[in-house]
Amino acid sequence: MVTGKINKIFWAGFFITLAGSILFSTKAIIVKKAFADIKIDALTLLALRMVFSLPFYLFAAIHTSSKKENVKMNSKQWMGVIILGVCGYYLSSLFDFLGLQYVSAGLERLILFLYPTFAVLINAFVFKVRMSRTQKIALACTYSGILVAYVGELNLENPTPLFLWGSFLIFLCAVTFSIYIVGSGKMIPSIGATKFTAYAMLVATAGILLQFIIRGNYTKVHFDHHLFVYGLLLALIATVVPSFLISAGMKRIGSNNVAIVSSIGPVSTIIQAYFILGEKIFAAQIFGTVLVIIGVLLIGWRTSKN
Repeated sequence: MVTGKINKIFWAGFFITLAGSILFSTKAIIVKKAFADIKIDALTLLALRMVFSLPFYLFAAIHTSSKKENVKMNSKQWMGVIILGVCGYYLSSLFDFLGLQYVSAGLERLILFLYPTFAVLINAFVFKVRMSRTQKIALACTYSGILVAYVGELNLENPTPLFLWGSFLIFLCAVTFSIYIVGSGKMIPSIGATKFTAYAMLVATAGILLQFIIRGNYTKVHFDHHLFVYGLLLALIATVVPSFLISAGMKRIGSNNVAIVSSIGPVSTIIQAYFILGEKIFAAQIFGTVLVIIGVLLIGWRTSKN
């Protein structure tokens, strides 16, 4: 009886996480479709995403802060939330949206999937956490996969300076997001996952909207229903809903299993890009994707074991 209940909880968590991972992977597809269908710049599209997401995270921040068990943050924790919010959801999102103007959705997802390896490197060089042999193998496997897929795409696309620039921006996105991941791992145990995420999102939203206002982009925006549709899709389908699904899945099956299930992300993006955007699927991309996923899974397995 107990075993059956545990199995139901596990499979519920599995499918919840799977749904969340697939929805997260639609972000690049929606962004690329928006760039193709309407005249909009990356900053405006990102601002719309954050504006439509804002009410949900504002509610989460107020709700968690009003609980009896709420832990009030000290000045050091506030500074940590601000710094990580800027790195995790402001800079990384900005680099991501800017880079997607020049690279394919499939390549974007593969480069972004490097962030767990960057997290390992940050822990090793900054916090002096020794890398195991398994983690070194995983790093070699992951970077080899990216190299294979990238060279394949270079041969397919006839590289331009903008393509290389876009790849570099996505790389910076992965680096800044890995800083957020490492930092959040240090802060979440003391203040809670929901509260940390909500406040980090609010900091990022403030940064993005401030830049949007300073740049004066709103004077060039022609508001129509297509613009709001893409903004809502990015906010709800690719941000808010999957974030809550992943959190719910983590409660049921644990972070390591979530990491494994989330490996569907690059595959999902490549398949969606093929059917929705008409992007080509080639052998080097498939082989590189497999290597990257193996490397990330090895890192997740080793981290869980430690």
